[in-house]
Order: sequence, then C-alpha cells, then structure tokens
Amino acid sequence: MQTANRVVWQQAAGDTDRDYSHYCVQWGVILNGPGGEGPWPHCEKPLREKNWSSRKITDLKRFAEDMKSGDIVVLRLGTAKVLAVGEIVGDYFHDEQFGDVDGWTLQHVRRVRWLWHDLKSPKEFKTYALKQGDTTQKLNKGKVFDWLQGLPINPANFVAPLPQLPSSAVGANISLEEISDFLFDKGVASSSISSLLTEIGELIRIAKWYNRAVLAQESMKAQEGASDQKDSQTSENETVTYLVVPLLRALGWTPQRMAVEWKRVDVALFAQLPRGDKNLQVVVEAKKMGNSCLAAKSQANSYAVGKPGCHRLIVTDGLRYGIFTRDNEGDFKIYAYLNLTDMKRHYPILECHGAAEALLSMSPEWRLDQMRPISQ
Repeated sequence: MQTANRVVWQQAAGDTDRDYSHYCVQWGVILNGPGGEGPWPHCEKPLREKNWSSRKITDLKRFAEDMKSGDIVVLRLGTAKVLAVGEIVGDYFHDEQFGDVDGWTLQHVRRVRWLWHDLKSPKEFKTYALKQGDTTQKLNKGKVFDWLQGLPINPANFVAPLPQLPSSAVGANISLEEISDFLFDKGVASSSISSLLTEIGELIRIAKWYNRAVLAQESMKAQEGASDQKDSQTSENETVTYLVVPLLRALGWTPQRMAVEWKRVDVALFAQLPRGDKNLQVVVEAKKMGNSCLAAKSQANSYAVGKPGCHRLIVTDGLRYGIFTRDNEGDFKIYAYLNLTDMKRHYPILECHGAAEALLSMSPEWRLDQMRPISQ
C-alpha cells in the first residue's frame, strides 16, 4: 500500500468495554464524540461550558477539520490491534443516526472506504505500537506504519461504492402516546398500558437524572489529569433496584415469576411456576450505569445455554435495554433497543426495532411468533 505524500491517521473504535468497530466497517464511517451538543464548530462553546477538556475539544477539531478526503486511516482497538485500514472520503458531517451507539453519542462522522478489514482476526502488534489517549491522532512512523507499506490491497477496493446510510427520519423519536396506541393495537390490556405509562414517567425522570450524572462523570474523565472515576459509578445492584425491576413490574411481571440473582442470573423471568431451568423464559443481565450493555449479550447467552424455553435476553444498564431473540438456528440476534432518556421508533444503525417494540417484547405475554421484520 502506497502512503507516500498521504497523511495517515489512527482512529479508535471504542475501548476494552465497548467495541463499535462493527458499525464503522458496516456503514463505511469513523466516529467521534461526544456529539450531543451539535456539529463542529458550534458544539465547542457548550462543551467548554460543560467542562469538557481542551484536549477533547482539540481532538474533535482534528477529526472535523484536519482530516482530509484522501487521507489514510487505521482503525484501532487499544494500542496493539488494527481492525481496518481505509481511505477518507469527503468532508466531516454530523449525523443523529449515531446519537446512541450502545450509550455513546458519536454523531461526529467521516465517511471511509475500507480497503482492508478483519474484525475477527485483527492484525496485532506489541502493546503501545499505537498511541493511546485521543480518539483521532496522526500515525507516526513505526511498526504499524511499516506494516502498511507492505499491506496488499485489491485495486477494486479503491473504487468500491460506499454503503448507503439510512435516512435520519427513520430513527425519529416516538412519544408515549404513540407507544400506548401501539401496545393497544397489539392486544395489550388498557389497564396494563395505564399502569405502564404511570410508572414509566417516573422511571424516565430517574433515568434522566442518572444520565446527567453519567455525562458529568465522562466530562470529569476527559479532564486532563483527572483521576479514575470508577468508584463513583452506579452499581449493578442500584441499577436493578431503581430502574430494571420497576420497569419489569410495570410491564406485568409478578414477583412470583421474577427472581433476582438466581443462579448467577441478575434477573430471571419465568413462564410459570415453579422457578426452574425448564420454565426460564428470559435472562436479564444488568451492567453498571454508563457501561456497555450490548457487550453483555455473550454473558447473558451463556446463562441461556441448555434452557430451551429461554428465547429472550435483555441486557441493560438501567437506562438502555437491548432485547435479543433466538433465531431458527438457535442464535440470539438483536431485535429491539430502548433508551429511556431518548425513545426512538427504530435504530437503523443497530438494525433493530425501537422503544415501542422493545417494551412489547419485554412483556410477559410476548411470544416469538409475534416478531416483526426489522424493516417494518
């Protein structure tokens, strides 16, 4: 691969807890955040007012202004793994489709034509072959740079079309009134809907309070020289107590059919009594507030092994809920996603349903034969 007279960048695709490289490669993008304050440069002032560090703001500026179409980008995870290599195409833009990538606001976007990628078996180097720290950095000469020079690229990859991004309108917000009508049309009793709407209003208020606290922690972490904030994270027990269990109760799960900390499962939901492997219907895996919840799917999946009646997994940090359903091959695939602080109709980037279908699929009465195609 020829890099002469071309700027080479390294771009992070998450961290050890949250890997979003799949979305970067699938949609032909690289991402940066926080993006909730709008596009660059209009976001600079509100970010400073919210105490985001100058270092983070410089990182966003580098991403939006210094990167140029035609530059080479190396997609990294940590300081030793290269997952993809591509060519930047076009200018920076801000896209709300990436406003919730497993809890991170990554609306700052650059299009990339990926020339090489291997997410399952990435190229590995010695630790610190890549720089740690900022999301977007120039790649200096070294082992990774030398590897690029000898990387064979199919010439057809340089002219391959970019994946088409979904329309932003598809992922628009949905109101509680629309959710209520949806649930009623699906046969949910009026009394159950009224109970859910009464409870969910309070849960949304609590969730928004927690969300502000999480954002404040992230801002503190981004401060230059900030200390580790892990001790201040909301615990899994608090998440389950104040948000997860109340939401499940509002959806109609009774205490008899809902066991907390059952056989290492955070919350186990049963089709009927007695509570046992044969009657296990749903595994709920809870994570600390602000951590990746979708990454907990593999752990939840391990608890469902050998339990043929378990066709749903719910992974959550209390604010966000990912619902995975078992397909015909027995694998769990994401079906719906709910963010209590920002309810959407659909999540085209995640390729799943949104808030209304998530709440329905978390209810006790929902069955696999009620699944709708993701495109609807």
